[in-house]
Amino acid sequence: MILTHDNTDLDALASELAAARLFPDATPVLPARLNRNVREFLSLYGEALPFVEARALPRQRVDYAILVDTQSASPVRGMGPHTRIHIIDHHPRAEEPAVAAGAAAQVTYEGEPVGATTTLLVGRLRSEQATLSTIEASLLLLGIYEDTGSLTYRSTTPRDLDAAAWLLEQGANLEIVARFLRAPLAPDQQELYARLVNEAEIMRIHEHAVLIAAVRLERYVEELASVVHRLVDLFDPDAAFLLTEHEQNVQVIARSTTDAIDVGAIVRGLQGGGHARAAAAIIPDSSLEAVRERLLDLLRINVQPAVTVSQVMSYGVHTLSPNLTIAEANARMRRYGHEGFPVVEGGRLVGVLTRAEIDRALHHNLGSAPVRAYMRAGAVSVRPEDPISKVQQIMIQHHLGQVPVVSNGRVLGIVTRTDLIKLWSAPPRPSRQAQIADLLEQALPAPLLELLHEARDEANDMGYSLYVVGGFVRDLLLGHPTLDLDLVVEGDAIALARRLAERYGGRVRSHRRFGTAKLILERRRVPDLPESLDFVTARTEFYAHPSALPQVERSSIKQDLYRRDFTINTMAICLDRARYGELLDFYGGERDLSEGLVRVLHSLSFVEDPTRILRAVRFEQRLGFRIEERTEELLRTALDLLDRVSGDRLRHELLLILREPAPEKAWSRLHDLGILRHLSPALIADDWAARKLQELRRYCNGAAAAGESPPCPWPTGRVEGVPCEILALAILTMRLTRPALERLIERLSVPRGQATLLEASQRIYRILPQLGQEMSGSALAAALRDYPEAALFAAWIAAEEPLARGQIRRYQRELRFIKPTIDGRRLREMGVRPGPAYARILNALRDAWLEGTIKTPEEEEALLQQLVAAETAPTC
Repeated sequence: MILTHDNTDLDALASELAAARLFPDATPVLPARLNRNVREFLSLYGEALPFVEARALPRQRVDYAILVDTQSASPVRGMGPHTRIHIIDHHPRAEEPAVAAGAAAQVTYEGEPVGATTTLLVGRLRSEQATLSTIEASLLLLGIYEDTGSLTYRSTTPRDLDAAAWLLEQGANLEIVARFLRAPLAPDQQELYARLVNEAEIMRIHEHAVLIAAVRLERYVEELASVVHRLVDLFDPDAAFLLTEHEQNVQVIARSTTDAIDVGAIVRGLQGGGHARAAAAIIPDSSLEAVRERLLDLLRINVQPAVTVSQVMSYGVHTLSPNLTIAEANARMRRYGHEGFPVVEGGRLVGVLTRAEIDRALHHNLGSAPVRAYMRAGAVSVRPEDPISKVQQIMIQHHLGQVPVVSNGRVLGIVTRTDLIKLWSAPPRPSRQAQIADLLEQALPAPLLELLHEARDEANDMGYSLYVVGGFVRDLLLGHPTLDLDLVVEGDAIALARRLAERYGGRVRSHRRFGTAKLILERRRVPDLPESLDFVTARTEFYAHPSALPQVERSSIKQDLYRRDFTINTMAICLDRARYGELLDFYGGERDLSEGLVRVLHSLSFVEDPTRILRAVRFEQRLGFRIEERTEELLRTALDLLDRVSGDRLRHELLLILREPAPEKAWSRLHDLGILRHLSPALIADDWAARKLQELRRYCNGAAAAGESPPCPWPTGRVEGVPCEILALAILTMRLTRPALERLIERLSVPRGQATLLEASQRIYRILPQLGQEMSGSALAAALRDYPEAALFAAWIAAEEPLARGQIRRYQRELRFIKPTIDGRRLREMGVRPGPAYARILNALRDAWLEGTIKTPEEEEALLQQLVAAETAPTC
């Protein structure tokens, strides 16, 4: 048998039809009560469809029942404890499906969160390449359209649209669909609708408009759902509940238009069922008043605030002691840029001090007075779970721009007027917590994810919050996640790392000044786990003067994110148990990701840290973004500040750029923005530099092993021990004059070893024209012998002439290995006195081998005898 729910709607009827096509041995049974438009459809087209009324079923045992669009159905003749039940439904599975009066041999379920159950079954029909009649296709399309509001409800999915398109291809008739989709109200429905328009009550629950209409019916009215839809169209509430009492039974029909009101969960409290947007219940032997009171209780419990304090607050907050002086409070206010502070004594909130109180006290020369004397006394606060409307009410009532957030007597954070302005100006967005959590689960290997959960649990148990922030979040949202995790602790990162080391093994390296800790995972020898995890205490930074290194203080996650370079790097994902997957985006990072912009957070960003100038170019070119217009203006204005930055920091940023997959693009952009000339006026970005960087990248990426032409003299395509970015810098600087190169080396504080390579590369570049001419073996070896291998590689990349490349290759592959078999010990045995003669003899032997004038040890011995004789012959 194929069964569905009473008060059968078009989705239920269509689901029965689709199931009958998929299970041809099963009989689709019509319930006793059908919605009016279902009855009207069947009266016209029922003879062409396989439905059987329950009362017409033969007396026979029912071994298998398929329930569609429902998880509860009245049993039909022949069902019993022996009957196996299979549920096909687009609603979430109930914990205990109420099937067959609770008696079933076995219950199985299949379902997915789509807009209509019909969609699930149409997908299977399509995969089986079924063909449909026009009536069948039209009924299936009616089922999808009715449950998705003609594909407009938020529960609609791409699969619903895809199924509808396929049904149109199968011949579904839209005129039939339009006729039965929203039939005009019948006279009794119209009469009830008129009553409800006057009697319906709109209640405000956590800022949501909830319509409740309760009436007693003298006679039964069919298809009350149509009346509810008309009420929703008229009043546009966030949710609507229709309660009707008839013959001591109360029927409840509920509809919702927001994720914050799950009517399925609410109606389940009335022994009904449904999903988040539509639900119904029939409560026997009850009164309208009793059900209404129970409904109100369930609404208060289940309706979530549109936005809660926890969603906009800043966790972690600077507080003042009431014993602090007004002058000290003023200094802190200026330092942090706050307009007020909670005042805390003994861990309890005792008041709030605002800028207005400080200014008045200072005006009267009361800077030495204690904060206690002028603060606004009293524990004026909100809780994390409170609605935003309560914050607004307190701000207006107490003339405050900041309201502390308190939980269990402890100050957790603060909500500011700016937070509310951002909230009201931002477009409404559904919660993405589950989606972000899924992205984390997919991106991270299971062992690493388990380790993060362990760290999160320890942090939460210590009263801390844990976040993954910055580049990892950016790349996760862009769809190419990395395993480079930046973990921020709202609390003491060092204490957390030590707790983890004690409990799970490992050791900790910490830096108290910056609140950082590296947990080295000695005990974990598991694949997909890093060797260490880095934890950072949420902090804020202060710059004593432009380009200075920052002074660091512990702070909140919001302030920690504010100290970062660009909006796209300011996003965080909370890992806390209660907030897992919550995306924190205080500064519009996701917006700029979608628009492809690199944007600073404030106008002094490049002034505080001019190295962000180079970083902006790096991110722009790596991500294929563009520097936002105002940001580029600020960047150009701050170029002179690069002169104040230490050479080490500039070199570090420059090498990061040269390490990028396409450094030539960033190098050209550095030139266009005028950045290169602040490093050295002699640095240029031209076609030659771009071509050589591209070629170097090919070889560094293993092109030599793949048969790249021309063949690389180095088998691995690189010089062992020399990073490709250092080779890139050597290539880019080898065309400089010697004085210009020396100034650049000094400006960038290039370490001695790297400086030697740059200088050698510059010298060998000068002899490339010489290498472009035919040279004897000994002359070639003499020309290249004194250069380090990395300089030879850079010169081979830089050379344009094939002959020059060929000669470098010849030296690298052959000539540098040619040496005489004779050494100084043999010369001593022959009586040659140590001195310059040794070098003359050995060099002559090597040159002879290189020129090919000797080819065997015997010939070498003969030449040796001649050379020694010449060196030891008496002079006149």
